[in-house]
Amino acid sequence: MKNIYSETREQLEDYFLSMNEKKFKALQCFEWLYEKRNSNIEEWSNIKKEIRAKMKEDFSFTMPKIIKRERDDLTEKYLLELEDGEHIEAVLMRHDYGNSVCVSSEVGCNMGCAFCESGRLKKIRNLETYEMVCQILLIEELMKERISSVVIMGIGEPLDNYENVINFVKIINDAKGIAIGARHITLSTCGLVPKIKELMNLPLQINLAISFHASNNELRNKLMPVNKMYNINELLDTLKTYIDKTNRRITIEYVMLNKINDREENAEELASLLKGMNVYVNLIPYNETNHLEYEKSSKNQILKFYDTLKKNKINVTIRKEFGSKISAACGQLRSKEVSQKHEIR
Repeated sequence: MKNIYSETREQLEDYFLSMNEKKFKALQCFEWLYEKRNSNIEEWSNIKKEIRAKMKEDFSFTMPKIIKRERDDLTEKYLLELEDGEHIEAVLMRHDYGNSVCVSSEVGCNMGCAFCESGRLKKIRNLETYEMVCQILLIEELMKERISSVVIMGIGEPLDNYENVINFVKIINDAKGIAIGARHITLSTCGLVPKIKELMNLPLQINLAISFHASNNELRNKLMPVNKMYNINELLDTLKTYIDKTNRRITIEYVMLNKINDREENAEELASLLKGMNVYVNLIPYNETNHLEYEKSSKNQILKFYDTLKKNKINVTIRKEFGSKISAACGQLRSKEVSQKHEIR
């Protein structure tokens, strides 16, 4: 049985047309679900009783549950339990310009990035579209505040769950859905080249971020196994095509790992790779975890790296640190829950 929160407006229109009903009923459903935030179909007074009965047969209206919440000054991290007992995370970050939520797209991750807590626990399954949509709905309900931007940068590789993620984007971007503007939605990928090529052909104006994290193929092969399949040269060629086709600037994410990828020569190599491209580099202070041996670069080293990129005329920012006190590294809260389960067993 499909979950109602997995359905785009177009999919619901097709559903009603298949029943010989008017497609505007899809709009009415969206108004109940996302404007009125009412999932009790018995109260959907402008939809006929017999249609509601059929919808109850065809759709589930259930949501995941928030079972744990950790907070510091600017960040809240949520552990959600899914219907099958699996767990995912979502993170709220408070900015001057509004509230941003980082959502997960998979239970676990198969990309195996050496420094990433999420990849330490392998992928169990894709998230369904509704399991992504509900991360936002549940957090907004708990906070009683609006989410103004979304990053698909939590547990999982979004482009490894392509169809469900695209439907998620359509629902949250829909003016009658959660109504988050496309330019306030960012999809982060480690570089699945074929899917980036598919993405560039969709009429979406979302932001694309690339988890890059290395300045040459030898280093990236060690840190990110995906590079052995789609190396830096192939990835950059694809990104240049993406920029030409979409006229959109791309974010290059670069996590700063002490004495691994943070030397001045790494900055020079990175600048050489990105020269002339419509990108900006986001330097990310590493969130250390108990399970992985990597350490965060010093503030001084991050600033040196920043200055080298600036000197080479590369647009660059240093990401503000969020949640260092609350299991902030992606996957940490879920990892704790999984470890506790195994201890109990």
